[in-house]
Amino acid sequence: MKKACVIGAGFGGLALAIRLQSAGMATTLVEARDKVGGRAYVWEREGFTFDAGPTVITDPECLRELWSLSGHEMADDVELMAVSPFYRLNWTDGTVFDYSNDEPALHREIARIAPQDLAGYDEFQRYSAGVWQEGYVKLGHEAFLDFTSMVKAAPALMRYQAWRSVYSMVSSFVKDERLRQALSFHTLLVGGNPMTTSSIYALIHKLEKDGGVWWAKGGTNRLARGMADLFERLGGEIRLGDKVTQIHTLGDHVTEVETASGWKQRFDAIASNGDLMHTYGDLLGNNRRGQDMAHKLAHKRFSPSLFVVHFGLEGSWPGIPHHTILFGPRYKGLLDDIFEHGVLPRDFSIYLHHPTVTDPSMAPQGKSTFYALVPVANMGKLPIDWAEVGPELERRVLAEVGRRLIPDIDDRIVTKFHYAPPDFETDLGAWKGNAFSLEPLLTQSAYFRGHNRDDKLKNLYLVGAGTHPGAGIPGVVGSAKATAKLMLEDLR
Repeated sequence: MKKACVIGAGFGGLALAIRLQSAGMATTLVEARDKVGGRAYVWEREGFTFDAGPTVITDPECLRELWSLSGHEMADDVELMAVSPFYRLNWTDGTVFDYSNDEPALHREIARIAPQDLAGYDEFQRYSAGVWQEGYVKLGHEAFLDFTSMVKAAPALMRYQAWRSVYSMVSSFVKDERLRQALSFHTLLVGGNPMTTSSIYALIHKLEKDGGVWWAKGGTNRLARGMADLFERLGGEIRLGDKVTQIHTLGDHVTEVETASGWKQRFDAIASNGDLMHTYGDLLGNNRRGQDMAHKLAHKRFSPSLFVVHFGLEGSWPGIPHHTILFGPRYKGLLDDIFEHGVLPRDFSIYLHHPTVTDPSMAPQGKSTFYALVPVANMGKLPIDWAEVGPELERRVLAEVGRRLIPDIDDRIVTKFHYAPPDFETDLGAWKGNAFSLEPLLTQSAYFRGHNRDDKLKNLYLVGAGTHPGAGIPGVVGSAKATAKLMLEDLR
């Protein structure tokens, strides 16, 4: 039996390990932290469950497929709960807009704030369906290993004006600025600037419309744990709390994985779900290929980071939906500050996550779990002393949530803590504290992202947000499908 190792138990690594083990390949999953999940880590404090993220589950069929490979049902391990509305959008002028896939309700919402844009919205939906078909259904699970594969895909992408940004394309259909923001902010959920991310990412609207938005009962980490349970039932091995320190090579092959505990094991194939720079610069730092790739990657644009305030409150809040976007007074200017200038702005937009409105098990009875997320520049843009800035930014974020939604928030806080860019770097090996790997620009997509199989080291593979199609649960699960196909063909 062929043996494979997957480094990193994020959603991409878990999905790849399940596919390999389901196909009969003896697979070992090695994870540095004490729990599976990667960016979907979890903390439990004073009875509250705090998910690190991601918190938006779309395209549940791509997850169910992982169980069906071995004749199992996802429902045996994970209960998905529908979220509606998908998002409540809130602007500083008091405008509130509920976004969902309930078409009559959504048309009423648009008619209320921008009736002149109803026809344009319908045209945008048709555009979204087209790019979804080309960019996700046809190409979302493909490995772009050579430039020829990119050239073949180019005509379809160009037909949908992939060189334009999501915001630019949305603006060609609708004129109301609030609606433009409502239809373009989604790229931020995968680390992209709406002003520069390729319009192909408008496919997210079709993905949500058809598949819905979901929550895993018990938290997003419960989904990761369910995937790990499936993998172990299939005979896979998981090593937790043992950080990989080196991938050994011989000639043009990788041979062994070595960990901090001294464990060393030989494998026929090795796949990394780790940060691209960490994989090449650290794990393969003794190899010329690793050094060369780290040098190339250092010149690419990596996504911003995040500042997240987790807090538990006394009381329940049925009027605050699961996902709320509190837009700030600026949109493009704020995005420029984060993505281009690397400064910490005085204003901000907040994604507020409130899982207890869907799943009360996330907090003690009569209490509520929240997190407030603010996109910030990664640490490669402008040095910030987060030990000093973090507590002050936490205070400002909570004050803004209080001002707009929960007036007595300070009196209700039971517990709180924040997670900043240095934590992404320390806990996840994320270069410069990036939160989503490479920024999803057209020039960093498909063939121009990390390749699912390395070009030089013949049995080294990559999976996760740094590969095509990019970040987000459907993205990394799709990358696992492409990588598994290559591995199984190569080792057959």
